[in-house]
Amino acid sequence: MYSTTRAWQVAWRITRLNFRAQLEYRGEFLMMVAIGAIWQISIIVFAAVLLTRFSGLGGWSSADVLLIAGMRMLSHGLYVLAFGRVTFMTFLVQEGRIDPCLLRPMPVYRQVQLTSFPVNAIGDLIVAVSMFAAAVARSSLTWSPGQIAYLAAGVVGGTLVEAALFTTLSSAAFHFPASFYWSQWMEELMGTFGSYPLSILPKFASGAFTFVLPLAFIAYFPAGVLTGHGTSLGVPELLAAGSPLIGLAAFILSRLLWNWSLSRYSGVNA
Repeated sequence: MYSTTRAWQVAWRITRLNFRAQLEYRGEFLMMVAIGAIWQISIIVFAAVLLTRFSGLGGWSSADVLLIAGMRMLSHGLYVLAFGRVTFMTFLVQEGRIDPCLLRPMPVYRQVQLTSFPVNAIGDLIVAVSMFAAAVARSSLTWSPGQIAYLAAGVVGGTLVEAALFTTLSSAAFHFPASFYWSQWMEELMGTFGSYPLSILPKFASGAFTFVLPLAFIAYFPAGVLTGHGTSLGVPELLAAGSPLIGLAAFILSRLLWNWSLSRYSGVNA
């Protein structure tokens, strides 16, 4: 217990030092916050254009669509804050910065997350929290304690699904330099399709976003369960309702894959 507490104290201290280091360059700090915010605002603008021209999408009311967008954006902001550095594994490997991590008495995955403070996550979260709060306020749900608990679990589960996807891709970075481009491609897909009902897509596409790239488990399924669309999601309602647990299981499996890939890493010049 003491060693675990001490380890997280060290991690928190490194995070504070990284944050203070970013503040040394105030202009760049503010620019990165703005970049994070602009990325999220672009999604809000696109959603607003759609919902002002149509009363809903794919049988979902505009308020229900906003809940999908709010949950996905908040999950993404939390992912960027807690796990986002894993996206840059390709550069850490190519620059030889992973090799010293193997010698330190701290899990390598945690060291990767502590390489820098994600300033853009501040902008992401400012916009995401605002969008999420607006979506919850506009929803017609009564928000019982059980619904509130499931909403929170859905957001956390969505964060873990996204972390699992990018952790899985980053596992390839130990052996394939092009994995960063795969991450960019996946992020584009998530930003394009993750904030809307997948029922508006052809069945093969919605199936791919459920069973191949499980985008549906980030916000679509949890929001569907909350808003009464559970029987029209294209999967058994129990599976959709289990999205938070699936997110946790997916993240655990991705970490096992990451550790397995790390164990076979033989050095940047090997």
